Amino acid sequence: MGFLLSVHCVALRDTVCSCEISETLNVEPLPLQMERSQLRCFGHVTRMSQERLASPAGYTHGKATQRSPRIRWRDYISELAWSRLGVEPAELSEIAVDREVFQVFLGMLSPPPS
Repeated sequence: MGFLLSVHCVALRDTVCSCEISETLNVEPLPLQMERSQLRCFGHVTRMSQERLASPAGYTHGKATQRSPRIRWRDYISELAWSRLGVEPAELSEIAVDREVFQVFLGMLSPPPS
């Protein structure tokens, strides 16, 4: 955000909201950038050959609580695709196989509701 402040010619002591600066400079919000990055990683892993050792299905996301276990990476990605894009997990894997189609698919991802 410090770089954007200097580009926008605003000092830290000026009370300007960071979302206003991001909107004026047409910068994607950070949650959207993170979701796109996570989905890109999913596409990359999906296209890998089966002989590779990379298997992020065992990765967990979030913090374990006393009542609920940690969420597996693949479950998190499936929930993200379903909630944000309305795509089922099996369909997401089919889309991820073709790189060009998957890039168009990632471009359809809109900012999360605030």
